[in-house]
Amino acid sequence: MDKTTGGWIYGMMGVLIFSGSLPATRVAVMDFDPVFLTVARAAIAGILALCLLLAFQEKRPVRSDVIPLTIVALGCVVGFPLLTALALKHVTSAHSIVFIGLLPLATAIFGVLRGGERPRPAFWIFSAIGSAIVCGYAFAQGISASPVGDLLMLAAILVCGLGYAEGAVLSRRLGGWQVISWALVLSLPVMIALCLLTMPQAIGGIGEPAWIGLIYVSLFSMLIGFIFWYRGLAQGGIAAVGQLQLLQPFFGLALAAALLKESVSWSMLAVTLGVVACVVGAKKFAR
Repeated sequence: MDKTTGGWIYGMMGVLIFSGSLPATRVAVMDFDPVFLTVARAAIAGILALCLLLAFQEKRPVRSDVIPLTIVALGCVVGFPLLTALALKHVTSAHSIVFIGLLPLATAIFGVLRGGERPRPAFWIFSAIGSAIVCGYAFAQGISASPVGDLLMLAAILVCGLGYAEGAVLSRRLGGWQVISWALVLSLPVMIALCLLTMPQAIGGIGEPAWIGLIYVSLFSMLIGFIFWYRGLAQGGIAAVGQLQLLQPFFGLALAAALLKESVSWSMLAVTLGVVACVVGAKKFAR
């Protein structure tokens, strides 16, 4: 198996894991405060990441890695989880998942700015079409219905795209799981302190679904998914493999309908199928 094919396989595995993030977050914020959920998932994942680094006796990053790791931590460990958790207080997970269709374009742009990649012009056409379909859907639904939720999702996409690209560049040298692990450990002291400060007073009142959601976003969304995702981006290319995120709304909508019993309209499915079609063209011209 060549390096590029391996990158796409790892990337797809990461996308499948991430597809459950928003539905799990939606369930968790029904009982948990969004801020607590954000710091708790990072603290849990950070403790596990520290154990992994110690068990494998990984060398510490050099001084020049501190700023990139900080960007990864701010974008992927804190920014995206917090902003999406806040957004899901205003919109359903099915609605928010459609915005994930914008993430490939954001990742590709930051891949050019931070990773030095140069996709061909046709790539940007397909990527822009997919993003335009998503934006058109959001405005067609009526942005005034929940402007706060939609703006929070857009902000989440921007910081996440930056964190993905920055982490992918580092992964070429440090390794995929090492990058997310060091980013989690870097933010661990602050996350533990905030976790203790924001902890719910009545733990007994938290329902079982919320606990399951917290476990999923802590183990899979915050750590395991990134192990596959960063390795995929590093091997297959940030812009190219990043287009696999266009498939994430499809898997996420299916989970939202199956697990949360949320309604998935024909327009949502049409948007999802439209952006999925764009991934084929974008992949062809990514390099």
